[in-house]
Amino acid sequence: MAHRAIREFDGKKMVSDLLAKFGAEEVAHSNRVAQVNEDTEYAFLVEENPWLETEKLVVKPDQLIKRRGNNNLLLLNADFPEVRAWIDERMNKEITIDDVTGVINNFVIEPFIPHEASDEYYVAIHSERDGDEILFYKEGGVDVGDIDAKANRLKVPVLGQLDEDKIESELLGGVPSERIAVLKQFISSLFKLYAEAGFVYLEINPAVYLEDKIILLDLAAKLDDTAEFECGKLWGSFQFPAGFGRKSMRAERHIARLDSQSGASLKLTILNQKARIWTMVAGGGASVVYTDTIADLGAGEELANYGEYSGNPSDEESYEYAKTILELMTAEPDPEGKPKILIVGGGIANFTDVAKTFSGIIRAFREYGDQLKAVDAKIFVRRGGPNYKVGLERMREVGDQIGLPIEVYGPETHMTKIVNLGLAA
Repeated sequence: MAHRAIREFDGKKMVSDLLAKFGAEEVAHSNRVAQVNEDTEYAFLVEENPWLETEKLVVKPDQLIKRRGNNNLLLLNADFPEVRAWIDERMNKEITIDDVTGVINNFVIEPFIPHEASDEYYVAIHSERDGDEILFYKEGGVDVGDIDAKANRLKVPVLGQLDEDKIESELLGGVPSERIAVLKQFISSLFKLYAEAGFVYLEINPAVYLEDKIILLDLAAKLDDTAEFECGKLWGSFQFPAGFGRKSMRAERHIARLDSQSGASLKLTILNQKARIWTMVAGGGASVVYTDTIADLGAGEELANYGEYSGNPSDEESYEYAKTILELMTAEPDPEGKPKILIVGGGIANFTDVAKTFSGIIRAFREYGDQLKAVDAKIFVRRGGPNYKVGLERMREVGDQIGLPIEVYGPETHMTKIVNLGLAA
């Protein structure tokens, strides 16, 4: 399960659209949000959002950046021409925040909501191993302080139901009595939405109480990306953004598309395409073990990628995954003339058919045999599980057939032993 952050624009649209479905129709204020990126045509944006030209506005970058107000990345109470000028001044400009340098190219615009500080509240929900926890505090906003120390908390165990009476008794202490019913209904509906829509983290700070309704002024959220098969209809159409300072590569987007259409898990992050050590690891836990081992042995800067294939992917999915990695790996030789290393690792599978997943990888090896030899590739394989002997034998055979040095090991060999062998090659 991968916890992936989404843009404020997408989170607000999703929550605002769904709150009524989960019982908050009477208390949820209609949140209007607009998005501006490099491809935005302002005339079309205004046509879809006519309120942009009639109301005072707020605009801020929408790229998973924290503390935007403290970094002069927030414009309040502005009209649309001012907003346009502010965005145009910053679009595609490089900035550094907390030692991370990136280009700003995505913004969110919404109406400016005049209110008092006493109207602001903090609401958050996050998932833990044994359940979900709701946090609430009677104050909100940028100056809320140490929320971990201040917030009231209500735990909902795994497979348990939210006790709505406990919302008032355990969360809403210090709230004016005339506001309790609205906030109780809002929190109850927000939790139901959170659970049904595959959220793993949802923070609203502040949630503003205005005219017996709740407005989401600022929102941060993460989704379980493996829930897309069940929750995609609730999510609507959006893409998970790369973190600030990092653009997703075409290969990463290709694997992400495969993953979204599969019951298996296919993940790929490129750390340094010019590096010489590449991994193709079966299993999320195993991918962490191999990556940590490479780093622990002093070769972290030489690691090219991080990812996994697991959940019994099909032959075609394994082929596409392997082909994507091999295309990147063989794009150019190591600048120091060292051999490129590919570690095809994994633990002992429970139900994944090793021979089947290896057949897709073997097909990619055949296709990229010449390119692999051109970068002096050396391949180390370690796997166990159903049909592992057949899979390993086929790996050994393809190495002999296409003239590639492929060393093959089964579960009798320690899982990370091939890392030592690869680094010594």
